[in-house]
Amino acid sequence: MKISETIRSKAREYSRFTAENLSEIIRIPSPSGEEKAVIEKLQKQCRKAGFDGVRVDGLGNLITRIGAGPRKLAIDAHIDTVGPGDLEQWEFHPFCGDIREGMVLGRGTVDQSGGAAAMITAGRILKETGYDGEFSIYFTFTVMEEDCDGLCWNYLIEREGLVPDFAVSTEPTNLNLYRGHRGRMEIECRFHGLSCHGSAPERGENAIYMASRAALEIEKLDDHLPADNFLGKGSAAVTFIESESPSLCAVPDLCKIHIDRRLTQGESKESALAELFEIIGPKTEPTVPVYNKESYTGLVFEQEKYFPTWAIPEASPLVRAGAATGEILFGAPPKIGKWTFSTNGVAICGKHGIPTIGFGPGNEKFAHAPNEAVPIEHLARASAFYAMLPYVLEKLEM
Repeated sequence: MKISETIRSKAREYSRFTAENLSEIIRIPSPSGEEKAVIEKLQKQCRKAGFDGVRVDGLGNLITRIGAGPRKLAIDAHIDTVGPGDLEQWEFHPFCGDIREGMVLGRGTVDQSGGAAAMITAGRILKETGYDGEFSIYFTFTVMEEDCDGLCWNYLIEREGLVPDFAVSTEPTNLNLYRGHRGRMEIECRFHGLSCHGSAPERGENAIYMASRAALEIEKLDDHLPADNFLGKGSAAVTFIESESPSLCAVPDLCKIHIDRRLTQGESKESALAELFEIIGPKTEPTVPVYNKESYTGLVFEQEKYFPTWAIPEASPLVRAGAATGEILFGAPPKIGKWTFSTNGVAICGKHGIPTIGFGPGNEKFAHAPNEAVPIEHLARASAFYAMLPYVLEKLEM
């Protein structure tokens, strides 16, 4: 039997195993910085599946391995999730993990513990097929992505020395093959006015009015940002505003706005700050905040909240291997595209230049949405893809 037929058969055979593992994960809420319990569950699942190496690093990422080849292929899933939001909008409990009608239900099934569960099954398949090829395959279950995408991989590369030759993100792609996405940055602007009694506002300078005028200029800026043929247009949106004043009967002397800035090809942190400073004027200076939240291990690994744009060529070996893997397993190459949101690829490829693709179960439109659920068929296909890719990649590169 061909290795592709064996892998496809095993992925189908183990689809219930994959779904049950995912169900167990979903029942453990894991917001950013509070992933300890789900990491412990994943350790048990990986050991049961026969992984060669299972360890937790200083930040709290779970690093596992199959094979002992001289080159490194990393397959990554972040295992923290956003909160459930308004419970009234859910048709089932967000953390039920129920398996019904060919689906696994609950927060994180799509974004993106479904990818994590498929990775465990892929590791089991690789172990059972006796993979001893060119790659050491690292399956990483990473933390704090929802708060600060890429932080976990900056830690893995810069502190742990885990520098893969290639990487796969298992973020949801609807089983399509993604090769990049826009970058992003967060920007804070503080406007300083002059407080006075609210009964005579002309005596002061209202910081809310200053920030509001700036917000309207940012809205205009969004209409004129550049676009890239593949990644699309950059964007700018004011997402938060707050003010301070001596009382509700006083003109506010401080107002802060927060900006979500998406960066297309050719844009940078420096260019985005310069254009913003130009339209806001000299009374404020845009700054990029620093993320310094403590991980569940107690470690603080600071990172500026700038996340570089990245894309790899469609003709690159990794994209061609991904397309060939899909065709071998499923009879047709997956559609090649991009994410609309941001992933750990901002660090792996955007900052460190490591070729990265995305292939994941579930449709990204269900990420962060109520009634999140993933098809078990997607989980099985993703498991097969991750197990087959190293075989195809090393053959393609020979």
